[in-house]
Amino acid sequence: MLSVKTPEEVLALIESEFDNLGKTELVSLYAAMGRVLAEDIMAEEYVPDFDRSTVDGYAVRAKDTFGCSDAIPAILSLAGEVLMGEGAEFKLEKETCCAVPTGGAVPEGADSVVMIEYTEDYGDGTIGIMKSAAPGMNMIFRGDDVFPGKLVLKKGRVLSSQDIGALAAMGKMEVPVAKRLHVGIISTGDELVPPEEKPAAGQIRDVNSPMLQAMLMGFGCEVTNYGIGKDDEALLTSMVERAFDECDAVLISGGSSVGVKDATCRIIEKLGTLLLHGIAMKPGKPTLMGKAQGKPIVGLPGHPVAAYFVTKLFVLPLLSRLEGRDMQRYAVKARLTESVGANHGRAQYQSVRLERREGVLYASPIRSKSGLITNLAGAEGWFCIERDCEGLAKDAEIEVFTEQEA
Repeated sequence: MLSVKTPEEVLALIESEFDNLGKTELVSLYAAMGRVLAEDIMAEEYVPDFDRSTVDGYAVRAKDTFGCSDAIPAILSLAGEVLMGEGAEFKLEKETCCAVPTGGAVPEGADSVVMIEYTEDYGDGTIGIMKSAAPGMNMIFRGDDVFPGKLVLKKGRVLSSQDIGALAAMGKMEVPVAKRLHVGIISTGDELVPPEEKPAAGQIRDVNSPMLQAMLMGFGCEVTNYGIGKDDEALLTSMVERAFDECDAVLISGGSSVGVKDATCRIIEKLGTLLLHGIAMKPGKPTLMGKAQGKPIVGLPGHPVAAYFVTKLFVLPLLSRLEGRDMQRYAVKARLTESVGANHGRAQYQSVRLERREGVLYASPIRSKSGLITNLAGAEGWFCIERDCEGLAKDAEIEVFTEQEA
């Protein structure tokens, strides 16, 4: 009988046993997309570095336009024009205005811009203003975006395209990021053959290695697939030792249930410390986690759906811990299209497909046994039935976690 921990206890164990490896590097701004920021980014300059207009129109002093209208326009002298990409080299005086383009610099003394649609050029050096301006209207002031000392991006953030834009605006051409984690994958089992081979009687293709490699690469890791290890403890020990020498973390799928040939548990204990043997969840109960040479080793269930959920729920948070990543999961509210039963005493995880009907999001459970993987193809999210709940009824509102993670 396995001594199991709850999912919450497993996550707490990860927090207590593992920490940020602290491996960082500088990369080009153009190569920083999707990387984990290793340091807080503080602004060192003003962005923008000048007051600028958000519309085509005339820069004015707002108090010179108060009370004006179509019937009684404010008549202002045209003091000049600012061209795009040029500075405003003069100060706007009382009852004057200046023509400015969208994005153009606004001269000193002006505190608002009137859209050109509300003005009229009389052709004699004066401009009629038909709409009152309020201070700050249609303007971005120096430092409105960022200013020296402002925290712009926090370390641990997975950089998005918007973040790259912000870094570009500040002239940050080299970005400090966490080094990509190197993870080793080993599949075990005498019954396994590589995906490219046709299985003989009693054999099955190795699903977990390519699935796990895809999940980890999608998470930003470098992956080495060490292939299939047969149920030979000496051979598996040699494979694991090599993986530990070359990687930051090692995943072994299969060989985690209690049985004569199950060597993963013994290998972990031989190399380091076994931290847990079993999680109170379905699917995924026969999961192992250990620590050797300061590195994590996870023994995943051999059944693909179970391996998928354990990786999603625990391996990715573990890798986030090593990388210093601020991992985010995104959830949406949806209604169940059918009732779902659950095993009392274990958290149950269920994949779903999502469909919107008349403005309401519905989640359709994907019925699958843990040994079947093809039913997961097309899954758009998953939800959890808590361990003390015996099931959920049709139309129950649930929280669906989407497949996107950062």
